[in-house]
Amino acid sequence: MSPQKPSSKTPMRPIPKFIFASRWLQLPLYVGLIAAQCVYVFHFLVELTHLVEAVFGSQTALQALVTSIGYKTETEITSLNETVIMLVVLALIDVVMISNLLIMVIVGGYETFVSRMNLEEHPDQPEWLSHVNASVLKVKLATAIIGISSIHLLKTFINAANYDVKVLMWQTIIHVVFLLSAVAIAYTDKLMTRTESAGH
Repeated sequence: MSPQKPSSKTPMRPIPKFIFASRWLQLPLYVGLIAAQCVYVFHFLVELTHLVEAVFGSQTALQALVTSIGYKTETEITSLNETVIMLVVLALIDVVMISNLLIMVIVGGYETFVSRMNLEEHPDQPEWLSHVNASVLKVKLATAIIGISSIHLLKTFINAANYDVKVLMWQTIIHVVFLLSAVAIAYTDKLMTRTESAGH
């Protein structure tokens, strides 16, 4: 029987060990985001319930929908119309996209900055999680934010009669800034990846 080789790993000194352990302080932040996710799920179900009730003629549900989407007309709305349905559906899509963004931040952030989840053998492991790092996460978050901004801009244009021209202009400018920021982040990430590949 061959003698056991001594471990080449040296134990961490107390201060580096303490500093490294401080990453667990982020755990309450991710738990808080999960709570926010629950709020979004509840909000989605409430809006969806109002939409279904309005389809069956509930005036209370219809008025709740009209108020939530900020839709105004000169005549009183007594039944669902295409514009109201479109704005409500866009609002639901907006909730879903923000929920997707939360999942990316919770799962990707925990995996990158706190601790490994060891999901390699799990059938439901997200495809993007297998190669996630801080740079990839930034690009994906920027892309998700652009999607959310696009939905908001579309909702504003559909309901443009109820908005001031300055609001429309600034929303468009902010959306373009988001686009340019995402392109800059992706380009910077590409340059960094190319530099690292050349270095190896």
